[in-house]
Amino acid sequence: MAAAEENSSLFLIFILTMIALPLVPYTIMRLCRAANVKAKTIHCRCSGCHRSGKYRKSIYKRISNFSTCSNLTILLLWIVMIFLVYYIKHVSREVQVFEPYSILGLEPGASESDIKKSYRRLSIQYHPDKNPDPEAHKYFVEFISKAYQALTDPVSRENYEKYGHPDGRQGMQMGIALPKFLLNMDGASGGIMLLGIVGLCILLPLMIAVIYLSRSSKYTGNYVMHQTLSTYYYFMKPSLAPSKVMDVFIKAAEYMEMPVRRSDDEPLQKLFVAVRSELNLDLKNIRTEQAKFWKQHPSLVKMELLIQAHLTGESFALTPALLKDYRHMLELAPRLLDELVKIALLPRSPHGFGWLRPAIGVIELSQNIIQAVPLSARKASGGNSEGIAPFLQLPHFTETVVKKIARKKIRSFQEFCDMPVEERAMLLTQVAGLSDEGAQDVELVLEMIPSIEVDIKCETEGEEGIQEGDVVTMYAWVSLHRRNGLTAALPHAPSFPFHKEENFWLLLADAASNEVWLSQKVSFMDETTAITAASKAIQETQEALGASAKEIGIAVREAVDRVKKGSRLVMGKFQAPAEGTHNLTSFCLCDAWIGCDTKTSLKLKVLKRSRAGTRGHVAEEGPVAEDGIEEEEEEEEEEYDDYESEYSDDEEDEKSKGKGKVANGVAHQKANSDIDSGSDD
Repeated sequence: MAAAEENSSLFLIFILTMIALPLVPYTIMRLCRAANVKAKTIHCRCSGCHRSGKYRKSIYKRISNFSTCSNLTILLLWIVMIFLVYYIKHVSREVQVFEPYSILGLEPGASESDIKKSYRRLSIQYHPDKNPDPEAHKYFVEFISKAYQALTDPVSRENYEKYGHPDGRQGMQMGIALPKFLLNMDGASGGIMLLGIVGLCILLPLMIAVIYLSRSSKYTGNYVMHQTLSTYYYFMKPSLAPSKVMDVFIKAAEYMEMPVRRSDDEPLQKLFVAVRSELNLDLKNIRTEQAKFWKQHPSLVKMELLIQAHLTGESFALTPALLKDYRHMLELAPRLLDELVKIALLPRSPHGFGWLRPAIGVIELSQNIIQAVPLSARKASGGNSEGIAPFLQLPHFTETVVKKIARKKIRSFQEFCDMPVEERAMLLTQVAGLSDEGAQDVELVLEMIPSIEVDIKCETEGEEGIQEGDVVTMYAWVSLHRRNGLTAALPHAPSFPFHKEENFWLLLADAASNEVWLSQKVSFMDETTAITAASKAIQETQEALGASAKEIGIAVREAVDRVKKGSRLVMGKFQAPAEGTHNLTSFCLCDAWIGCDTKTSLKLKVLKRSRAGTRGHVAEEGPVAEDGIEEEEEEEEEEYDDYESEYSDDEEDEKSKGKGKVANGVAHQKANSDIDSGSDD
């Protein structure tokens, strides 16, 4: 009996140990991670973002954020652990060692008369004739009587004093950490134990492995389905126009699996009428185009209409079922767009370069979705090559407001941003017709819009000049500035119902050949990670160049200071192409804001490798170098014309074309204007 109870207690301890071993370190890791991550509380404070409610710290929202599957599982396991500890300590009867002296309340070695006196005293207290309590009777029979017999019998007393047990020397007793019912089922216990061992040690791990492998075979590490990546890879083309990016984006397997209900037919028909102007239908053959549109897969029709409803502000008319699908579509959109950019940048060309045009188109689509601005707003209008899209991301701005301020010769978004605050407030209130509160909202958003500065150079480490076949290293410092002085902040996006961080894509590309030589995603949200990465990169570079410890320390400190001031270091390597002067462009594109992208032109001069293997020096100083730059400006202008946004005219401001042109692979430019990228169909 005692052995069975001990085994049951050991089983509970075994279960407690198996739960605690993974749970305790995992909980500590989660708590440390939560303590190290800074709360993203720096967000837009305009009235539109406030009304959206996504930054509001309500009790319901905090409970919803906590009530994830992972958090609830951890909480449940901790409750089970606490219950097991309580049960083992207070409820489960502990197996006690038989100690007759302690039971009778005597010191070891007491005389026989003392034993009898103690027995008589306890008999008066616990004997059934004196105490009718059943527990008292049980204690008297099982403990007091046995203790008295053990001490009054000479042999039993000698064995206890010598070996610690009335029956003499005892052998070692082993317990099994199994519950009591498994050990008291006679012949059937063996089969049950076998089934338990097979289930716990074989079937359970096998089931977990099957579930994990089935999920991992379906999803990537970024929780995007493998089928989605295959579809994106198949439909991605080097000449994919921005207007066609939408057609590829909605083919994601996650979207194709969303339910298509018969009850959605009528609401979708009404939505089609509301957004028809945004669907790129040929108005000359409108009936044929409409029929062709509805013959598509129902999921494609539904997703495109829901996205257009978001871009045009028609989501308020959605039914509850469609609204649920609409929110799920937007929740997946940033993740899918990020993967679509990566697919566009995959090495495809014979030289291992990605494609520039589709990459820019995907990022432009991301900007429009986050800001809920129609794609048609990128079309050039009124002499403004960038369209009115940057204006429409501002609160209280409509096409009518843009037309009103355009009468005051405000043609571009950059001109509007560069106006003095007092003049802009007067323009908004007196000309555009906004209230003082509306003008204040516009100022709050303008203070949040980032201004990007890129300082980039390309060189061969430890050598003067670049020869064909060399491994060229690109060093780029991307600096972010805002009028409110912040570096890390969430973008203004009142119509996007989920948190979205700013991300920037730095692309070093040859616009003429549609090739992206290098690409990297840049984030300004985590300063600690950026400091660590920049310090490590600078240290490794200086060590490779043979710098002293003092020089390395100075270079690392300078890099850390630049990161703390709002800069991020981007490094990459590529193989130098054939001999000649290559006109490259670095694009820094934001995936959340419209109008803050920048591009920098630079020339990479590659020398022919000398026969003796010696390195030549490239001299870009003096009149000859300057003439060389001026002679190629017209060629560069023609090349960039091919990559204007399809929503813009082919003409570009001559002043912006002349900016940032440098020689010998070094460029430095600051801009706060939107680039028009992509090309005409």
